[in-house]
Amino acid sequence: MTGDELSRTFAALADPTRRAILARLAEGEATVTELAEPFAMSLPAISKHLKVLERAGLITRGQHAQWRPCRLEAAPLGTATGWLDRYRQFWDGRFDRLDEHLRRIQHKESDR
Repeated sequence: MTGDELSRTFAALADPTRRAILARLAEGEATVTELAEPFAMSLPAISKHLKVLERAGLITRGQHAQWRPCRLEAAPLGTATGWLDRYRQFWDGRFDRLDEHLRRIQHKESDR
């Protein structure tokens, strides 16, 4: 995934409505009408969110007659997770060193 693709993924994930749409699609495909139900917004507004998700590669839209179900595409999420994991490993190392430092301080305190 290129930097631009990763940027599109994070930009799409930045909006809580789009994250909620992805959470719903994780349960299975749905139509625009079904996706709009829990939100107090119009179908055109939901469609704009879907276009952002589609451009980021996070969803695809099928074609079954007049029904165009949306479905989750997990690959961009996996790539974003891989990118974030490098930083998680960095912070895990930092927290491990902090834990060790706190144990040494506690040990010194208990020796007094």
